[in-house]
Amino acid sequence: MYIHKKGYGVITTVVLIAAIIVAAVLFLLPIKWLQIIITLFCSVVAFWSFTFFRVPTNRTTTVEENAVVSAADGEVVVIEEVEETEYFHDKRIQISIFMSAYNVHVNWFPMNGVVSYYKYHPGKKLFAINPKSSELNERNTLVVKDEQGREVLFRQIAGVMARRIICHVDKGAEAKVGEEFGLIRFGSRVDFFLPLDAKINVKIGDKVKGKITVLAHL
Repeated sequence: MYIHKKGYGVITTVVLIAAIIVAAVLFLLPIKWLQIIITLFCSVVAFWSFTFFRVPTNRTTTVEENAVVSAADGEVVVIEEVEETEYFHDKRIQISIFMSAYNVHVNWFPMNGVVSYYKYHPGKKLFAINPKSSELNERNTLVVKDEQGREVLFRQIAGVMARRIICHVDKGAEAKVGEEFGLIRFGSRVDFFLPLDAKINVKIGDKVKGKITVLAHL
């Protein structure tokens, strides 16, 4: 495990603020039990800032023919047939993964191919578990096309705690399953839009692991 480089600035800021607060409390607040509580709280916040930006290094990417692998850690909160209105403009199976503030927040490509579509959308800060967040929140939409011409759309969605979506790729980039393509800071969500004939391998409530869990087979 290592710390993502995009977290260095945030971690440094959080640790400095926590250290200043603790120092002020120890010098200015004479009540011992309050000193202990505030110090513990600041320590937990500082430690959490490290764990949020962690990147696991001990995972082996699942490579299976026709597989769509999870791009994120989290919980499956939606599996339903919907009308996809941004790119396909037809019916698709939507699978949504909710990423809590305690999950790894790196995102990895779910399949091999080429990025055939990319678009950033500014938006609101609704709770990521809200179904409307897929249409109204700040989000990045990507589509990967494989060698057979099959396309899967996946969308990074910012949540109420998220303050920035990071994406390292653009249209035309090569996609390789298990390679990092982005990061969402704090609570968030990733949606997948699959062909109607895809065989779904997960169910609502399942805990999934990025790079490992197969969501579906095309």
